[in-house]
Amino acid sequence: MKLSIQSIMSLMAMGGVVTGLTTNSTPAGVITTPSHLPLDLNGSNFTYPYPINLYSFTSQSAALEMAFLDVPPRRPRHGYPPVDPPVALLLHGKNFCSVTWQSTIQVLTRTGYRVIAPDQIGFCKSSKPDDYQFSLAQLALNTRNLLDALDIKSVTLIGHSLSGMLSTRFALLYPDRVDRLVLINGIGLEDYIAAGVPYPSIDANLQQERAQDYGAIRAYEQAVYYLGKWKPAYDVWARMLADVYAGSRREAFVRAQARVVDMVFTQPIAGEFERIEARTLVVVGEKDTTAVGKPSAPKEVQARLGRFDVLGREVAGRIPRGEFVGFKELGHSPQVEDPQRFHKALLKWLAKA
Repeated sequence: MKLSIQSIMSLMAMGGVVTGLTTNSTPAGVITTPSHLPLDLNGSNFTYPYPINLYSFTSQSAALEMAFLDVPPRRPRHGYPPVDPPVALLLHGKNFCSVTWQSTIQVLTRTGYRVIAPDQIGFCKSSKPDDYQFSLAQLALNTRNLLDALDIKSVTLIGHSLSGMLSTRFALLYPDRVDRLVLINGIGLEDYIAAGVPYPSIDANLQQERAQDYGAIRAYEQAVYYLGKWKPAYDVWARMLADVYAGSRREAFVRAQARVVDMVFTQPIAGEFERIEARTLVVVGEKDTTAVGKPSAPKEVQARLGRFDVLGREVAGRIPRGEFVGFKELGHSPQVEDPQRFHKALLKWLAKA
């Protein structure tokens, strides 16, 4: 069942009952856990292995739904009461969804963490409003309000790819909500326009986004993310993304993604790492060469872009309590390419941090 925030609040005000719906109303919005959801929720038909919750709220005068996973710990974590476990907040990248964190969710819940993993507005199973102004600050605010609605005070914040930028902005805006910060192959470690990438118009972004299908997605990810290799573990996420591009909300998704790309270019965070207060782990697959807009840059600029083997160390050194872990043989998504090695390093750092 899919209801707008206005519908849910109206039913509650009238004392109405929504069948198959668990509801928690807070000033920050309404949390619902429907027992039945459309197979094509907000344009995504991918099956998530965990129950999907909906956070219904109003933003920019639009009634929105943020789909998210809320996975309880499998056992208590030492030093924490069972009723109040530590919380890990996992934020996905542009070409990913909350469910892409599946293996990390399994590992963290086994070690006593409650895991919250949202699909950001404009992505996957969340709303794709037609006239939304995407900004890192707005997405961070939406995420903070989700935590408020869940009555979660602070988190271990883990962001990958695009959400390296989002997690950095969140940590700068809401430092009291971040116990620890983990940035995994975050884009935006460099300012792309300042580095020499020509600014692409939103119209140009729209043209590129409309060209996306499974073949284009696989070709890009195989070449850039996975170092020319391709495995079933990669293919499932490429098909998940392709289905959203081909889904019932295709045009809304394309328009949202074009504005997200604009956000990356026009809202750099590369000059702000010194202001991060939280203890921070910068994780990179050192073979990664991802850089937004790289193909349109002059050849001499392309050669300097996306050097994660260099950028990761530099950024970790600029963060007051920053540490660095590099995987020399891996690319853009170490948690997907080699989950065992990645999670071993993550858990080791979390244990000492």
